[in-house]
Amino acid sequence: MKVYLKTYGCQMNERDSEQVARDLVARGYEMTPRAEDADVVLLNTCSVRDMAEQKALGKMGMVGARNRARPEVVYGFLGCMAQARGESLLTQVPHLDLVVGTQKFHRVADHVDAAVAAKRRRRVESGAIDDLRFSVVDVAAEAGSQNTIREHALAARQATAFVSIMQGCNMHCTYCIVPRTRGAERGRPIADIVAEVRSLVERGVKEVTLLGQIVNLYGRHEFSKTADGRSPFVQLLEAVNAVDGLERIRFTSPHPIGFRRDLVESFGRLEKLCEHVHFPLQSGSNRILKAMHRGYTVEGYLDLLAGLRRARPGMAITTDVIVGFPGESAEDFAATCAAVETANFDNAFVFRYSSRKETPAAEMDAQISETLKDERNQELLDVVNRLARRHSAACVGRDLEILCEGPSKTNPHRLSGRTRANKIVVFEGRARHIGEVFDLRIVHSSGFTLYGEATTTDDDAIATVASAPALTA
Repeated sequence: MKVYLKTYGCQMNERDSEQVARDLVARGYEMTPRAEDADVVLLNTCSVRDMAEQKALGKMGMVGARNRARPEVVYGFLGCMAQARGESLLTQVPHLDLVVGTQKFHRVADHVDAAVAAKRRRRVESGAIDDLRFSVVDVAAEAGSQNTIREHALAARQATAFVSIMQGCNMHCTYCIVPRTRGAERGRPIADIVAEVRSLVERGVKEVTLLGQIVNLYGRHEFSKTADGRSPFVQLLEAVNAVDGLERIRFTSPHPIGFRRDLVESFGRLEKLCEHVHFPLQSGSNRILKAMHRGYTVEGYLDLLAGLRRARPGMAITTDVIVGFPGESAEDFAATCAAVETANFDNAFVFRYSSRKETPAAEMDAQISETLKDERNQELLDVVNRLARRHSAACVGRDLEILCEGPSKTNPHRLSGRTRANKIVVFEGRARHIGEVFDLRIVHSSGFTLYGEATTTDDDAIATVASAPALTA
């Protein structure tokens, strides 16, 4: 039987989908990239913004309508929206069969088996959020938990992988539903994480991204002891940095209050830690940051940013910014635009504030109109795009190290890789280059994507195949 699995949201959701796919394939199911070919349709959902929920609901409705002549097809919602909405989804989407929340990903294959065998017997397994018997600690310890299965992956040449180090968040930002959908912070032991990284490297992975909702505060409850002033997260980075054969380390998503001196300094001494940090700002107004319950000021944020750039020259900084938070005045928004300019980000994800039920911000006065949110969103995007184009243009003419990840998403006849600063580079090459690290000369920038060419004519390096109809081994 064929399974269609689509993922919405963050890298944590992508990692969870990989786990689900692995379990289903182990049961004899076949993954398919086409919903119309599937016997089982699963959508792994996000609840951070209303748009993500509406996309998932719309997709499920559309697929169900197309499959009216196939009543045997099984439909399921997984993940954060399933955790937050639970059984109410069964009423909202009449053809839905499964609702499996974030605490129960290890049970998805069981529920799919049961639903296939008894199509109309509906199940809800959203689970109590404080039930940690099946937390990430247990699931990630299963053998092969990072055996990535993607629609177009070349498994033998997989270059990158996500490694979940923790789940949950205790910060309780006033706009965020994550503490409700993912629960309280809990982390895996360093030894288990390192063992997983070693296993991935043995399968050819060159780069790992350490994942957590507030990743740089890893271990602050379970492993609170410091070693010579080094936090548990820095101790983890050191242990992963020591894994032979690993080329690069990234992490996401951090919180500014977790960038303490030991972490900032680690960028200057851990050679595998990439010179790119995703550093969420959220607002450039101290008044709004306080209302968001973020725990830092704009001035403190900019001081930390300067420290990161001192620790690793050439550091690329990306960020998240929310516009239209309740009570955001014209002056607050102007301060945000000014802070983005001052920070000189390489790029940014700009989000219109989305009201989430059962969060304090949803009950705040002075909610901003959608029209004004759209206007501010576009104005800030104009600033961000100008900065991003400037940073990309500065790469032209330089030789940069890239890790080739596979075919370009926009042109399968070309390859794509990322620089250590996390910039995408498209170039012409051969399939044997997938998973390899080498230098390219950047010859052009489209503003957001870089284009490179070989720095050597050696046939073992990048070989031009512009005339070829497809990649060749």
